[in-house]
Amino acid sequence: MKKILQQTALAAGLMAVGFGVHAQTITLKVHHFLGPQTIQHTTMLGDWCKNIARDSKDRLKCDIFPAMQLGGTPVQLYEQTRDGVVDVAWTLQIHTPRLAKLEVFELPFMMTNAEATSRAAWDFAQKFAQDDFKDVKMLAIHVHGPGNIYTKAKPVTQMADLKGMKVRAPTRQSSRMLALMGATPVSMPVPQVPEALSKGVIDGAVIPYEVAPSLKVNELTNFTAETDRTYNALYTTVFVMPMNKAKYDSLPADLKAVIDKNSGRELSAFMGRTQSGHDVVGKKVFEASANQKISIIPKAELEKWKKATDSLDDAWVADMTSKGMDGKGMLQSATDLIKQYTK
Repeated sequence: MKKILQQTALAAGLMAVGFGVHAQTITLKVHHFLGPQTIQHTTMLGDWCKNIARDSKDRLKCDIFPAMQLGGTPVQLYEQTRDGVVDVAWTLQIHTPRLAKLEVFELPFMMTNAEATSRAAWDFAQKFAQDDFKDVKMLAIHVHGPGNIYTKAKPVTQMADLKGMKVRAPTRQSSRMLALMGATPVSMPVPQVPEALSKGVIDGAVIPYEVAPSLKVNELTNFTAETDRTYNALYTTVFVMPMNKAKYDSLPADLKAVIDKNSGRELSAFMGRTQSGHDVVGKKVFEASANQKISIIPKAELEKWKKATDSLDDAWVADMTSKGMDGKGMLQSATDLIKQYTK
């Protein structure tokens, strides 16, 4: 009888332990470089966290840390995720040189719209870049909406207007684009734009409507050059959302399934669609600003801009080819995927 009681107690104990492991709440540390009021914090990452909590019946939750609250710099976010300092991050492709293949989507006049291009970027990465992020669990790859040119002293209505102007560039490709168009590109992270504008370090900046009001660009500039939206976008930026691989691997199968359900092409599309959708809100701020004049750059002028910057496509192909890849085929694949998803 004593032996039976011991065995029963042991079995009950094992069941309790098993249930406890199965039912415990796992809280993921999510880190990013923007503020707590941004759409990236409240909706893009916020909704993702709500969805994994819902689908896991609250066994998966998030603590989202904005504005680099857990330390480090934006450039280190991918490494923080890889090394387990954080569980999930949202960051820029340009901060992670190993993801350089994704830069194809940052070429001038590549993007049609953010949702289609985000879907294309995810598919492209699955085909050509999986080895580049094999040290993490990649959750999403997406882009923002069309970029505009904001200037202080004079409007930009044609390419010649950019000559000699110091303009903030967010990416390598946008920097090269501006140089080919006659401007003097100045590379800097987006949080530095307000001070640079106010102190005259730059004469203007290229960014999308979505983030511009939070940087007070509507107050610090007087002119907005918006490209004809029926033409491909002037530029965009690629973002990635990596998850620590060991953290993902440690999850029970059903929670891995929750993460898998809430990642991939559809999450990428949601991120792109949400970020670009906020352009509408941002543009209204500019339309309501008494000091702002918005000019639309027509297709005929944009054709000149595209011709002036077409060499960047060739340079990207040559760079990929020099590394033993089919650069021409990769560029064509990216273009075809965008076309496939553009409605």
